[in-house]
Amino acid sequence: MTNSLVPPAGPQRVLALAQLANSVGDGAYYVTSALYFTHVVGLAPGRVGLGLTVAWAVGSLVGVPLGRLADRRGPRGTAVLLALATAAAVASFLVVRGFLPFVLAACAYASAQSGLAAARQALLAGLVPAGERTGLLAHLQSTLNAGLAVGAGLGGLALHAGTRAAYLGVFALDAVSFLLCAALMLRLPSVAPVSAVVRRSHGLGVLRDRPYVLVTFLNTVLLLRMPLLSLGIPLWITERTEAPAWLVSALFVLNTGAVMVFQVRMARGVTGLASATRAVRRSGLVMLASCTVFALSSGVSPWVAVGVLVAGAVLQVVAEMQQSAGSWQLAFDLAPADRMGEYQGFFGTGVTVARTMGPLVLTALLVGWGTPGWLLLGAVMLAASYAMGPATRWATATAGPSKEPVRRPVPVN
Repeated sequence: MTNSLVPPAGPQRVLALAQLANSVGDGAYYVTSALYFTHVVGLAPGRVGLGLTVAWAVGSLVGVPLGRLADRRGPRGTAVLLALATAAAVASFLVVRGFLPFVLAACAYASAQSGLAAARQALLAGLVPAGERTGLLAHLQSTLNAGLAVGAGLGGLALHAGTRAAYLGVFALDAVSFLLCAALMLRLPSVAPVSAVVRRSHGLGVLRDRPYVLVTFLNTVLLLRMPLLSLGIPLWITERTEAPAWLVSALFVLNTGAVMVFQVRMARGVTGLASATRAVRRSGLVMLASCTVFALSSGVSPWVAVGVLVAGAVLQVVAEMQQSAGSWQLAFDLAPADRMGEYQGFFGTGVTVARTMGPLVLTALLVGWGTPGWLLLGAVMLAASYAMGPATRWATATAGPSKEPVRRPVPVN
């Protein structure tokens, strides 16, 4: 892997530019969407939450069939079409004026996003050699964070303006960002569809691969760190500590900046299944330490709490980067080469499940139980991280006979 934070020229750099394009729009969308739907569209906050929960549940269900479509029809064309579909779904929010249209538009958005993620992973697998994929995904994660930061700044300007036109401008920006993403992916070489074996696969598909299902489940447990940063820690700071509320924003900036700068370096040593499981195991140990430190921030003076919370956040982002690098390698190496889109679509549902169930779990543990809740959360993550080794060995022992890629890039027409 290169020492540079910029991916090598060629398909890897184009993939990073496509990631950057849509992440800027998404960053602006994320910081403004809730207020847009409540203040501009006029929906009650509870209805917005219900609609988004339904939408992401639908998105998690369609990720696998859309990933399978990428395998059968070719990942580049599928990814381009799903990027265009995402742009159309975002644009539809501009004319939504009621709850049912909102739910339908949100379902279309979540479905297109889930399918796009799976198709992109299949496209990456077809264009990038196995030994370079985790390194590229580290670059893409850094690029994602950079784009989200820029987009969040643009969204902040819209929030400051507070006008309907400013909100509409953000949604238009997000739609255009996905059009640009689609245009960039068209510059990539095509990847031929897989052989006809996929068409003969059982209807249950990836669900028949019990070891891979177990690996995905364990990874979903480890992904509870995602709502931890956006919900668990903010609630803990405001409800259980004397630290100032502005620390929530500071810790978010710390996390984003650390991933942008260090994710590529953190992923450098992950090159195969053995190093991936070690990285995941280390992440569990560091996450337990982070949870323990966070628990110590209750019942102390404000500035002591600030120092303890910053230390906990540093440990948390180290665990996050290790877990990300390890899980990327496992997701690719344990998937059959001729069903990459289908398997990546299933593995990606872990993100949706963690974001959907995480708020309930973390609120109960951290706000309800306090210090014991932090320790239980750390222990569960440690157990999941150590279970990943045996699960990976099971998956390797039961793997199909062929792990060689069956797709090859073909020149752009």
